[in-house]
Amino acid sequence: MIAFPYHLVLLARRLMLAVLVITLAGAAGARAELRLDITRGKVEPMPIAISTFHGQAGSEVQVGRDIAQVVSANLERSGLFRPIDPRALIQDPASLHSQPRFADLKVINAQALVSGTVQGQPDGRLRVEFRLWDVLAEQQMTGLAYFTVPENWRRVAHIISDAIYKRITGEEGYFDTRIVYISETGPADRRIKRLAIMDQDGENHRFLTDGRTLVLTPRFSPSAPEITYLSYFNNKPRVYLFNIDTGRQEVLGDFPGMTFAPRFSPDGNKVIMSLATSGNSDIYSMDLRTRRVDQLTSSPAIDTSPSYSPDGQRIVFESDRGGTQQLYVMDANGGNPQRITFGQGRYASPVWSPRGDLIAFTKIANGRFHIGVIRPDGTGERLLNEAFHVEGPTWAPNGRVLMFFRERPSGEGNRSRTARLYSVDLTGFNEREVVTPLDASDPAWSPLIP
Repeated sequence: MIAFPYHLVLLARRLMLAVLVITLAGAAGARAELRLDITRGKVEPMPIAISTFHGQAGSEVQVGRDIAQVVSANLERSGLFRPIDPRALIQDPASLHSQPRFADLKVINAQALVSGTVQGQPDGRLRVEFRLWDVLAEQQMTGLAYFTVPENWRRVAHIISDAIYKRITGEEGYFDTRIVYISETGPADRRIKRLAIMDQDGENHRFLTDGRTLVLTPRFSPSAPEITYLSYFNNKPRVYLFNIDTGRQEVLGDFPGMTFAPRFSPDGNKVIMSLATSGNSDIYSMDLRTRRVDQLTSSPAIDTSPSYSPDGQRIVFESDRGGTQQLYVMDANGGNPQRITFGQGRYASPVWSPRGDLIAFTKIANGRFHIGVIRPDGTGERLLNEAFHVEGPTWAPNGRVLMFFRERPSGEGNRSRTARLYSVDLTGFNEREVVTPLDASDPAWSPLIP
């Protein structure tokens, strides 16, 4: 079923990421004057100058240019930063990195500056160094150096982006992550669905399955390089585990009834899912070490789409036990179920935020779909968008950004559909398409790559 030796690529990338991080002198004692408060409803993007990283030789120059472009694209896509055209920088990259002329930077309204260098090492590795400067305070905020192989430059750019994001916002970044999703081709009644994986910015795209069997609902493990997903074998649903590093795939369960939406527990030791037996769907958990299966709900209603809280103590799920499709929260052992949504319409596909403070969901009301968030106690509901069809929210590891998919009618008589991935922050103002080679649905965001 595996279409290519992707595990070898990923294993090589992991081995190459023997990144040695060095805090540059002067950064530790620097006091930050620059701060971006992203807890407010809408944040005006911060003007930031990002210089090409200085290099001496040809390959160093190219890598320095590429890293600066990736860092700039990451920060701009977050909606929190507005990179200034690098042609507005008067100083050359080398002198900008060693001693910026802050007066020049203030003229172009830069509030922060990112500078860097790329140097080849005798053992073939690269030493990539960056510094983040507070232009108004005229001081260095942080500085780090990384040693890595040349092929790993893109990941270093993502790590630098995360360091800048965290230093200025105080929140963890989310750029050194991957997305697994369902790639779709073909007419609406004969869709070919393949499992695919890519970096969060759409680069390093790979297919994990060949499309000969239908695959659905991929989800990342929070503690291991593994994915769980649903696939049909001889027209029967099976839950699979796929190890990204080794390429090893195993059947987690071949259950007698229909299986839905497998998802890992926060410690990665369990998978929770819904199983339909005798026409009734309830929620079950499986211990991955013992393969013991526990039934958590037992009601004549349809209980499905379970998602653990970050501490593993509670579970949110959707159920029509109250007569309409709503969200409920219960203890991890299935006890004490409490309904948390009472608004107009139906609620589905809940996902607990990694921060624990919110639950994302899909809402269907008045014939329109929405992606929204609500507190675990049922208060503070906010809808982030509205469309013909949006579904499948998944959280960035910092709990500040969501990804989902949107379908639009297409073709003659609108009998076909196009499906694309989008990201949106919690304000709802910064929605961006995540470009994929083909139609895409059901994304799942990885934790930060270790």
